[in-house]
Amino acid sequence: MPRTHAFVIVGGGLAAAKAAEELREHGHHGPLLVIGNERERPYIRPPLSKGYLLGKEGRDSLYVHPESWYRDNDVDLLLGTRVTSLNPHAAEVTLDDGRRVPYAGLLLATGSSPRRLSVPGAGLDGVLYLRRMEDSDRLKAAFTAGARIVVVGGGWIGLETAAAARTAGAEVTLLERGELPLSKVLGREAAEVFAGLHMDHGVDVRSHARVERITGTGGRVDGVRLADGSHLPADAVVVGVGITPDVRLAEEAGLDVRNGIVTDAHLRTSAAGVHAAGDVANAFHPRLGRHLRVEHWANALHQPRTAALSMLGREAVYDRLPYFYTDQYDLGMEYTGYTEPGGYDRVVFRGSREELRFVAFWMSGRRALAGMSVNVWDVIGTVRALIESGVETEDAVLADPSVPLESLIPAHVRADRAQS
Repeated sequence: MPRTHAFVIVGGGLAAAKAAEELREHGHHGPLLVIGNERERPYIRPPLSKGYLLGKEGRDSLYVHPESWYRDNDVDLLLGTRVTSLNPHAAEVTLDDGRRVPYAGLLLATGSSPRRLSVPGAGLDGVLYLRRMEDSDRLKAAFTAGARIVVVGGGWIGLETAAAARTAGAEVTLLERGELPLSKVLGREAAEVFAGLHMDHGVDVRSHARVERITGTGGRVDGVRLADGSHLPADAVVVGVGITPDVRLAEEAGLDVRNGIVTDAHLRTSAAGVHAAGDVANAFHPRLGRHLRVEHWANALHQPRTAALSMLGREAVYDRLPYFYTDQYDLGMEYTGYTEPGGYDRVVFRGSREELRFVAFWMSGRRALAGMSVNVWDVIGTVRALIESGVETEDAVLADPSVPLESLIPAHVRADRAQS
């Protein structure tokens, strides 16, 4: 039985494990309990659609910490256990076996779940999603030479799984509801790069595609019927149509929930003693002046430090710019910053889109709001500094590869970076 009045972390992913690490590193020597509903100890998820799915990374490489770390740091792991309710007034959570666990401080790092396809046949065997290790294992088994794979959804998961399937020699059709994959995230100019990449690798990219039903024989998927009447044969269907933050605990406990668990810049929720981090947190971002929920690895990696310090009563805010990355075929990409569709004027490119080697900037007036590097390495930190500085820059200078990006950053910012 967990010791009483512990700091309790609900969640079994990267955010939960890093929060435990940060709490120990910043002086919490008391009881510390991590409760996860998976039987695996905390692990990172990006490789599930990248290196692990491709067979380039082993299972052991996914874990945030070796098993011994939890023993060495006196962190209690309660795995395969679901928290059924939260009572912030009594400062306790209830487990699925009826036990009640009091807490001195609570972190909700409950993450998110894949959105389910709501069409006839969606429950057939061979309709696959990706969130957990076993999901990635199922995809890996399905991605074989000659297999017919239909991917529903043109977001990051859809594109990364399509790339893995093609790399394995499968025949792949990608169904995108809009005009281009990633157009809502990146805008037309950059989205065209990714659509072209997949078409060049033999993926049949279908725009404006609407799934009417999944067809099957004997309880197993055999194809996808589209709204236009066409039928795509399929040995497996991969669904990547977004994720939903796991807010049930917070919602039922009466916390402020709007597109995730609402927190301030310190990652404090509306309930005293309760914090949130990772996919589930809709946190106020002081640099951007708005609440923002980010569904990417970098938040799960970096937010726990702020959450831990805040749980320990210290002043800390989370103001790091959003960051994400992807690996598809021979393309590696990093992105930092934030902009919404319609929230920028234009995209400025430095380098060659045709050769898939460039840096792109999303501009508002003469300021960069976000930046992306494609097959250009060791530059994303400079891009981040350029965005954070708010410096005004001419398009022609940004687009000129002969002008070092570092030289565009104000001198005092460069000096601060050199000292950090």
